[in-house]
Amino acid sequence: MVRINLLPHRQIKRAERQRQFNLMLAATAIAAGALVFMGQGYIGSQIDNQLSRNSRLEAANSQLDKEISEIKDLKNQINNVLERKQVVENLQSERSQAVVVLDEITRQLPEGMYLSSLNQKGKTITLIGIADTNARVATLVRNLSTSPWLEAPRLIEIKSVNANGVKQNNFTLTVNLKNVVPENTESNKK
Repeated sequence: MVRINLLPHRQIKRAERQRQFNLMLAATAIAAGALVFMGQGYIGSQIDNQLSRNSRLEAANSQLDKEISEIKDLKNQINNVLERKQVVENLQSERSQAVVVLDEITRQLPEGMYLSSLNQKGKTITLIGIADTNARVATLVRNLSTSPWLEAPRLIEIKSVNANGVKQNNFTLTVNLKNVVPENTESNKK
C-alpha cells in the first residue's frame, strides 16, 4: 500500500493561512495608521483655520476697542465744549442782568419809599429799605410779583420806628430772579 503523508500539506496550508493573516494584519495596521494620520491632518488643519479666525477676530476686537475709546474721548470733548458753550451763553445772558434788575426794582418801587441796602446771593435778592406806610410796602410786594424779571417776593420783616420825629417803617424782603431766556438766543436756535 502506498502511504501518503498529509502532514506537510497541512503544514503548508497552515503556513499559507498564517501568511495571509499576517498580510491582512499588516494591511489593517497600515490602513489604520493612514486613517489616523489623515484624521490628525484634517483636525490639525481645522484647528489652524479656527486659530487664524480667532486671531483675526481678536485683532478686529482690539481695533474696535480702540475706536470705542476714541469715541468716548470725543464724546467727553463734545460734552466739555457744550458745557463751555453753556457757560458762555449763561454769561452772555446774565451780562446785563444787574442793570436790568436794578432798573426793574426802581420801576417797581412806589413813591414814598427808598432802599438802603440791596444784596444778591445766587438767585435771591434781599431788599432793605424805609417806607412811609405799610401800604407802600404791600404795593412793592405786589409790583415785584408781577415783574417779568422777579418772582416770589417774601416780606421778612417790617418795623415801625420814629426817626427825627417822623414815623417810618423799616422793611426787609427777599425776591428771586426768574430764569428769563434772552430773545436773541431763541431766534438763533430756530
